[in-house]
Amino acid sequence: MNSKTRNIALVSGFVLACVICYVFAFSKTFDARTSFKDLEKQEALFEDIPKQFSLLNQKMQYYDSLLNRYQLTETSIQNNLLKTINRKATELDIKVVQFNEPHVYSMGERSKNTYGFTLEGDFANLISVLHHLEQNTKYGEVLTMRFVKEKNHRKGTYYLQLSVLLQNRN
Repeated sequence: MNSKTRNIALVSGFVLACVICYVFAFSKTFDARTSFKDLEKQEALFEDIPKQFSLLNQKMQYYDSLLNRYQLTETSIQNNLLKTINRKATELDIKVVQFNEPHVYSMGERSKNTYGFTLEGDFANLISVLHHLEQNTKYGEVLTMRFVKEKNHRKGTYYLQLSVLLQNRN
């Protein structure tokens, strides 16, 4: 064998030895290192779980307090709005004449619900109900309100009606 063939055999043997070493030793070492890094990341996440659980409990308490503060329950906004209006109507001696189905306007993922209702009573009490709906609850904003002075022809008396459109954005 001359030196040229010996050198070619030596280089090819070295390359073959490197490939065999990579297949049997180095690749498993690299795989073990990547799995070790993944396990370290998971361990860090598991150590952070009590802190995250505590934060979630605090958020849940905060949202529950908001629901209680704005008098919202698990029922629909329409039912809650009607309950609030009825409660204020009994407190202020107002009559709920009409409560219509909401008009829903959708644009893409967002939608707007518009609730229409009519109340009857004196001016100060009607304004008080509107103030309560806008300031103390989060049902939406008053779009329009219309006062109409009507006459009861049988009794010969006048009464004031308030028609309201309240819009809620989802």
